[in-house]
Amino acid sequence: MSQVRQVGLLAAGCQPWNKDVCAASGDRFAYCATLAIYIYQLDHRYNEFKLHAIMSEHKKTITAISWCPHNPDLFASGSTDNLVIIWNVAEQKVIAKLDSTKGIPASLSWCWNAEDVVAFVSHRGPLFIWTISGPDSGVIVHKDAHSFLSDICMFRWHTHQKGKVVFGHIDGSLSIFHPGNKNQKHVLRPESLEGTDEEDPVTALEWDPLSTDYLLVVNLHYGIRLVDSESLSCITTFNLPSAAASVQCLAWVPSAPGMFITGEGACFYFAFHHDCKFPEASSAMQNYSQVGVLRIWNVSRTTPIDNLKLKKTGFHCLHVLNSPPRKKFSVQSPTKNHYTSSTSEAVPPPTLTQNQAFSLPPGHAVCCFLDGGVGLYDMGAKKWDFLRDLGHVETIFDCKFKPDDPNLLATASFDGTIKVWDINTLTAVYTSPGNEGVIYSLSWAPGGLNCIAGGTSRNGAFIWNVQKGKIIQRFNEHGTNGIFCIAWSHKDSKRIATCSSDGFCIIRTIDGKVLHKYKHPAAVFGCDWSQNNNTVRIWDYTQDACINILNGHTAPVRGLMWNTEIPYLLISGSWDYTIKVWDTREGTCVDTVYDHGADVYGLTCHPSRPFTMASCSRDSTVRLWSLTALVTPVQINILADRSWEEIIGNTDYAIEPGTPPLLCGKVSRDIRQEIEKLTANSQVKKLRWFSECLSPPGGSDNLWNLVAVIKGQDDSLLPQNYCKGIMHLKHLIKFRTSEAQELTTVKMSKFGGGIGVPAKEERLKEAAEIHLRLGQIQRYCELMVELGEWDKALSIAPGVSVKYWKKLMQRRADQLIQEDKDDVIPYCIAIGDVKKLVHFFMSRGQLKEALLVAQAACEGNMQPLHVSVPKGASYSDDIYKEDFNELLHKVSKELAEWYFQDGRAVLAACCHLAIDNIELAMAYLIRGNELELAVCVGTVLGESAAPATHYALELLARKCMMISVCFPCVGYRNLAADLLLMIPDNELHLIKLCAFYPGCTEEINDLHDKCKLPTVEECMQLAETARADDNIFETVKYYLLSQEPEKALPIGISFVKEYISSSDWTLDTIYPVLDLLSYIRTEKLLLHTCTEARNELLILCGYIGALLAIRRQYQSIVPALYEYTSQLLKRREVSVPLKIEYLSEELDAWRACTQSTNRSLEDSPYTPPSDSQRMIYATLLKRLKEESLKGIIGPDYVTGSNLPSHSDIHISCLTGLKIQGPVFFLEDGKSAISLNDALMWAKVNPFSPLGTGIRLNPF
Repeated sequence: MSQVRQVGLLAAGCQPWNKDVCAASGDRFAYCATLAIYIYQLDHRYNEFKLHAIMSEHKKTITAISWCPHNPDLFASGSTDNLVIIWNVAEQKVIAKLDSTKGIPASLSWCWNAEDVVAFVSHRGPLFIWTISGPDSGVIVHKDAHSFLSDICMFRWHTHQKGKVVFGHIDGSLSIFHPGNKNQKHVLRPESLEGTDEEDPVTALEWDPLSTDYLLVVNLHYGIRLVDSESLSCITTFNLPSAAASVQCLAWVPSAPGMFITGEGACFYFAFHHDCKFPEASSAMQNYSQVGVLRIWNVSRTTPIDNLKLKKTGFHCLHVLNSPPRKKFSVQSPTKNHYTSSTSEAVPPPTLTQNQAFSLPPGHAVCCFLDGGVGLYDMGAKKWDFLRDLGHVETIFDCKFKPDDPNLLATASFDGTIKVWDINTLTAVYTSPGNEGVIYSLSWAPGGLNCIAGGTSRNGAFIWNVQKGKIIQRFNEHGTNGIFCIAWSHKDSKRIATCSSDGFCIIRTIDGKVLHKYKHPAAVFGCDWSQNNNTVRIWDYTQDACINILNGHTAPVRGLMWNTEIPYLLISGSWDYTIKVWDTREGTCVDTVYDHGADVYGLTCHPSRPFTMASCSRDSTVRLWSLTALVTPVQINILADRSWEEIIGNTDYAIEPGTPPLLCGKVSRDIRQEIEKLTANSQVKKLRWFSECLSPPGGSDNLWNLVAVIKGQDDSLLPQNYCKGIMHLKHLIKFRTSEAQELTTVKMSKFGGGIGVPAKEERLKEAAEIHLRLGQIQRYCELMVELGEWDKALSIAPGVSVKYWKKLMQRRADQLIQEDKDDVIPYCIAIGDVKKLVHFFMSRGQLKEALLVAQAACEGNMQPLHVSVPKGASYSDDIYKEDFNELLHKVSKELAEWYFQDGRAVLAACCHLAIDNIELAMAYLIRGNELELAVCVGTVLGESAAPATHYALELLARKCMMISVCFPCVGYRNLAADLLLMIPDNELHLIKLCAFYPGCTEEINDLHDKCKLPTVEECMQLAETARADDNIFETVKYYLLSQEPEKALPIGISFVKEYISSSDWTLDTIYPVLDLLSYIRTEKLLLHTCTEARNELLILCGYIGALLAIRRQYQSIVPALYEYTSQLLKRREVSVPLKIEYLSEELDAWRACTQSTNRSLEDSPYTPPSDSQRMIYATLLKRLKEESLKGIIGPDYVTGSNLPSHSDIHISCLTGLKIQGPVFFLEDGKSAISLNDALMWAKVNPFSPLGTGIRLNPF
């Protein structure tokens, strides 16, 4: 199992170089960064799109992608290295590859009239048609589509007419080819260009899905036209609101015939020459302030129906999803057809006026913007379902944590920007102005200066003030030579060093005064260098000699980083796409990480969490890693409250070969100093501070804040950022109210500082929404009034009181009278303010109107409104309190499950702690395999968390008992014993440890003594005595602890076989004996003389494991456990009272009776179980009884399970499916299962799925 765990991923943004870089099909959509394709898939349970896979096979800029119209699992992609690739998304693998195409596939598309044919074209043709498989496989040239006079921007096949295709050109013209018709080349140029040589590129081109001949065309300057491809005439020219508007992209809305949408972007043109990259164009775009406006159109009108400003930067491309996602948590009526689409279930709208008649049906647009932003916009609800703002679109060369605020991570990229990310939310919070060419290196200013220095490829170095968003200084001493490294001195904040391709290292002051200028090869001060070859050399500067060479990388090494706490731990990042962790004492590679999809460039260590690391790569991603598994012994020494000497050491001792890991860095020393100052509560603080130091970011701070609240800590001691996380419910209303007030009163500076800082209106809207959810209706109404949203305010106002509503109506009437608007009439009539209305009409000279109103009032048709409350009526707040409380718990549980399924077990635990549900909070930590954290938190919470804490200690002890022996085995043995001694009722656990421990008699007796158990010799006698007394459990126990543990096997197995031969046996009667037997020393179990007993033990453990998996609802491994047991029964000579046929019936009964809970929304219709299946399942449940720890029911899901990697795709030997998330390799080194399945398997069946008798240790 990999010791380095991926715990976070910052995905790239969408590239702005090429046009067809966004596509969608069914419940998936994809977009391209420069070198990778990101695929998002709909999670039906939560109705949200999640990153599913990253495809990064292309080594040069991707030019286009196209989804197969006949098979939603396939799409094609092309790149500037003359490569076309066909991907299978479901299997995440390349299924066909076409190399050395004749020219760059600048644009490509699947052919609609054939299932496995892809067409692609270079700048001026010809159009190549590639048949991927079958007898006609190969590439042919389209007989007509070649020798164009202008470069091709894009082309589109007709979806209904076989072979009909249209090309859009840079000169603004179209070329149309239709078999059997005359070919039309370079026709339908915009009228304004006729007779000129000017260009007006085609930016979008789509056939009308309801017509054989009509086509929507967009030219960058001329705008949108609907043209007839047969008569070659323009049918409609659509009018844009201003001449400055330039449409970049267009899409039909499939659910609304005749409707289409357009996205506007920057008004210039670039990048149809795909053979290079354009950082300059990118930078120009970043400086262009064009707003991203989504316009909604109908072909019957020349003006837009609606205009939606979605972003401050322009559109690049968009795509409409065919089937919009279902609404969240919709309850489906059983009488309705299961396959009804969401559009057909919509409630019919009320009668509309002519202007309102074009209401947009539910539809989702995938929007990509020029700044790299990608989002999914719900056009019906007019809101973002998902927005991935401002990812880098190119290679990331460097990344650094902010020294004084390690929650911020800065990245420098080929795309000419530095971005600053919040690593807790994985979102960009600041971006530099851009236009810097390539940025190779960055360095944070020391202290609270809040500036970043950057080194560029040709524009020298600069200082960026992050808060102000401005470049405040530039350095040009290296001329136009590239600066590969920049370092801001943290001892003297006025000094910055740079080293460049010109061979100089320059140290200067921040105002530009050069202090030193060194010519290489003199020492390069303040920069870590790696040799440009495939090795890492370690030098001892006191000896001026190379003391070790680490071999293993197959390409140059670019990133190097020493761990700040473990002095011999070195991490290297290479152009071979891997990260390696080295133990430099022995020169051995401890772990290799394959998750990046391209060269790894930068590595950086979290300043206050030394075992959290970030890496960046040419694949445009930043990934976060946890190295904590490398120091497990230290973690357990802290939990077991061992002495400081076993936790913190000095470097000289720690680097001795064979020494267990010891912390030697500043972070651990500072924690020790703080703890030694404390007079009380030192163990609690020690657990918390070390837990925060060793855990990756992503919720552990939040968790400890909630633990402190539950333990009664004063609110004033809570950190400032507490309100940004999951708060305890007693604080929720208070903090959200103050947040709303802050949003209302904040004064926006002209330049804002962060990315997309919302305008005052947006902040007020956000505040109003918070107030509304807090039940503060009057505050909501007042904010709506301030925003001019009177209708919303007035419709909600009666919720405050009718008196307040009337007062608001009067205010609105007064305002309308001042504005002299007819709209005042209904307001005055509704509140019976006849005088005001009559005066209004009279002031406007509408005397007849005034007379009419006055007469109506005289006749009693307009009554002034009075509000009365019945006497003695009282409204109690407690009536629904109980219901609300239940609802609150339900919502918290749902939120926790959402976090958990997203691979964030710590935040799931926070949701439960927020409502004081300690049992479930602990259970979620254990199910997420956050065992050390669970023990720390459980120890602090005390009695209420005790059962779960003890279970976590038991699992941790198992981890120590079977850990790979990189350190002395006795040390691990003692760690396991210390953990088990922390459990009050620990005798049985200690017996299992002693039974399993391999060693000579003397070592085993030492362990027996530590665990207060008899010697092995005494155990032999006790076993014989117990056997004479016919006490099975005691006999098995003492034989296992003796010199001949194999004697326990036939006795224990006979007992279990006898029991399950009867019809009324239960799990609780046989599991204790079977569990104990499973701890027999591995070398004894594998003896040839034990073959039959071993096989029977494995079969019984497999079957009982399947039943335990059913009890714990480990749905994914239940079938695998039944299959494993059946295969062993089939292949091995045994006599156990289990039949393969019965196992099959039992599995079918379980499947039939649990299918309603197991099936997803998309599965086949429900088939009820038969009577015999119900009976079998009922018998099964009787045997199972209830799980003692209720909270741990449900599947395990470790941190990072949802994160895609680039690693070779591993297929699970349990399920036959591709493994998503961390992989666990079995003892043969080849067979793999997911880490989640391995954890669940080990909790119910300790033996490997390979049937070898080796125990699993995935903990």
